[in-house]
Amino acid sequence: MSMDREPTVIARTVTRLVVPMILVTAIALLFQGHNLPGGGFIAGVLTVVAFALVYIIFGLDYLQTELFERVSVSVPYDPETGIVKEFGSIFALGLAVAAGSGIVAMAFGRPFLTQGILFVEPLPIYEYLEVASALVFDLGVYAVVVGGLLTITAVVGEE
Repeated sequence: MSMDREPTVIARTVTRLVVPMILVTAIALLFQGHNLPGGGFIAGVLTVVAFALVYIIFGLDYLQTELFERVSVSVPYDPETGIVKEFGSIFALGLAVAAGSGIVAMAFGRPFLTQGILFVEPLPIYEYLEVASALVFDLGVYAVVVGGLLTITAVVGEE
């Protein structure tokens, strides 16, 4: 199978229609799941599915040049160049945020990863907004999953 072939019009059109829906679903699951287990993980997996679909249909060059506005990768694969290095940074940042959310609880004399809830009120549309500290942990898990799986996808996709 040649890498120089163009994707079909149907594949490009379906990708352009489906990817935004996948990303909106991922965001909804991330914010809905902050009081339920698994919000950050499943949102991260769905985000990677959207990027993997774009990668499969349009290629890594398209991801780098069009979506991330980076220089084209016409040189052989090098993990120190391109967006793959940033994927590792996303992973590390997510791990720090997830661990930090547990350490903050310990700073207040509570067990590691104890959840706290903040009620923000009054709001114009809603009476109040409930913000749980588990959302910070889920954001960290989300970044770990996205960074890790995008790194794997990019490295395996180059082989």
